[in-house]
Amino acid sequence: MLKATQIKDLFFELNEKLRQNQDRGEVGIVGGAVMCLVYQARDATKDVDAIFAPTALIRKFVAEIGEAHQLAPDWLNDAAKVFIQGEFQKESVLELSHLRVWAPEPRYMLAMKCLSARWDSHDKDDVQFLIRHLQIKDASVVFKLIEGYFPKAKIPAKTQFFLEELMEA
Repeated sequence: MLKATQIKDLFFELNEKLRQNQDRGEVGIVGGAVMCLVYQARDATKDVDAIFAPTALIRKFVAEIGEAHQLAPDWLNDAAKVFIQGEFQKESVLELSHLRVWAPEPRYMLAMKCLSARWDSHDKDDVQFLIRHLQIKDASVVFKLIEGYFPKAKIPAKTQFFLEELMEA
């Protein structure tokens, strides 16, 4: 598990590798990393889901950093890129000399977490936190929010069941 301070330290190392390579990078974090770094809603996450550029170079440096710290070579990965689409505000997390780290606005994070809607993960707690953070009281408001970012046809039925059960509790 990666704690917020460790994730920040790893980003500082990635920045240094980019600096030594005379390159610049950008990482957009989502999921558990946002819940740890931005909201301090939980202590740790198993990995850092993100989108990043330059992709090949960052992937190479991530593997090197992972090996140096005995982490999985994909401790920072782009598996969540299928969920990242459309227009949303990017909020700065870290602005380093050669690396910019950002996170989506909380409304977009809520929409993404609702789309994934996994009961066997932290999604339930994360969604509850974001609903409280955004001061939302009604499931219909959350559905409208999701539809503002994602086409209705792309929203799985499980999302509706997930939200209805959460909002009833």
